[in-house]
Amino acid sequence: MALEIEKIGVLTSGGDAPGMNACIRAVVRTCAYYHKEVVGVTKGYYGLINGLYADMPARSVGNIIHRGGTILQSARCEEFKTKQGRQQAWQNLKERGIDALVVIGGNGTFTGAHLFYEEFGVPIVGIPATIDNDLFGTDYTIGFDTCTNTVVQAIDQIRDTAASHGRLFFIEVMGRDSGFIALRSGLAVGAESMVIPERPTSIEELVRVLDRNWKSSKSFSLVIVAEAGESGRTFQIADEVNKRLNYYDTKVTVLGHIQRGGSPSCLDRVLSSRLGVAAVEGLLEGKTDVMVGVGNNKILHTPFAEAIAKGQVLDDDLLRIAHILSI
Repeated sequence: MALEIEKIGVLTSGGDAPGMNACIRAVVRTCAYYHKEVVGVTKGYYGLINGLYADMPARSVGNIIHRGGTILQSARCEEFKTKQGRQQAWQNLKERGIDALVVIGGNGTFTGAHLFYEEFGVPIVGIPATIDNDLFGTDYTIGFDTCTNTVVQAIDQIRDTAASHGRLFFIEVMGRDSGFIALRSGLAVGAESMVIPERPTSIEELVRVLDRNWKSSKSFSLVIVAEAGESGRTFQIADEVNKRLNYYDTKVTVLGHIQRGGSPSCLDRVLSSRLGVAAVEGLLEGKTDVMVGVGNNKILHTPFAEAIAKGQVLDDDLLRIAHILSI
């Protein structure tokens, strides 16, 4: 192992995801195991620039593995997008004697980390934590499993009302520019259709499916819509369908930020623990400018540039299965 790394900084950046605290815990405890110092950076890259640092001994992360959100907090930071901002961050790291960084976040976090490494050569390993599950190089990102479980629980409750009143519900879920949440949760709740950006669904196709179900005496229907970065998108889709199928009692529900919070699932806690250990060990072994992930239950190291550029590939077989089961 490379002995030159003695002090490691850890931060969380971008949108929060259940499991981030479990991941912070794993990083801190792994550093303690290998007799390395660890410094927590509050508020992500903003804290890196503004010197929001605090030492984190092993006992500082007790009783957080089950908590949602992030004890290190997160913030967007426009200043880190500038050369001057990154220069200040690098100067702060030098002054604190921090040799390397573990950054926990998603696409934007890794974009910044990759640029920071290219400019200043700071050893950095990233851990994928985003409910969107949209990064190449890992089967699952931290927070995705908890998020989809939250969505399924919410839709199951909506389902009771839909069945009681014979209604058509359009339910909007998060996912930024990806349909992973919509696809997996839609299959899990038996939705009639999932509207996702990767495989566009026309209004005509939606009408055909819903009209078929009505004529076959299906008592209610659920359509899951990925937000796909478009405000009001789900209401527009519901309105267009309702114009053609006015015999439905149509409702729209936007689940919103309840999908981000909550205690992480067992899968997310274990994934966070594995990736936290792997990130620290990767740095000590000389790896840098990479994201750690899990593929086929094995630890993977993927260059930041590749993880960002390629993105996760949607499982077409899940769409095929959903189509078969929606009759």
